[in-house]
Amino acid sequence: MSGQRGRAYSQDLRDRVLATEGEPIRLVAERFCVSPSYVSKVRSRHRLAGATTPGPQHNHVPPRLALLYDALRARVAERVDATILELRTWVAREHGVAVGHSVMWKTLARLGLTLKKTPARGRAGSSRYRRSAHRLGQSVAKP
Repeated sequence: MSGQRGRAYSQDLRDRVLATEGEPIRLVAERFCVSPSYVSKVRSRHRLAGATTPGPQHNHVPPRLALLYDALRARVAERVDATILELRTWVAREHGVAVGHSVMWKTLARLGLTLKKTPARGRAGSSRYRRSAHRLGQSVAKP
């Protein structure tokens, strides 16, 4: 059984661990391929609270820019061609929140404000087998 980061183990596994009440923690952990601390915590929760189900997880951190979602939407609607750096600078100057490139990128993606490719921009990748954006604009203008 591999670790399940951020998720509780199955109720079936919890019940099997609790069924081995008298056995040493390390042996039970080895048998079910879990950590000794997991076995200890399951037994402790059952002994103290009488609960065999996992408790609620309280480790979720709200996004850093959650309070600025509406302001960011408005700013992007106002300045559609703004870069990540320009948005970061604006947030730091106007709202006093300094964030990194990846935080701003993920925030824009979460809001659905991703970069849209236009014919002038073309596709990402090597320009070896395609015409440049400048030439595309010229070829459209000619009859």
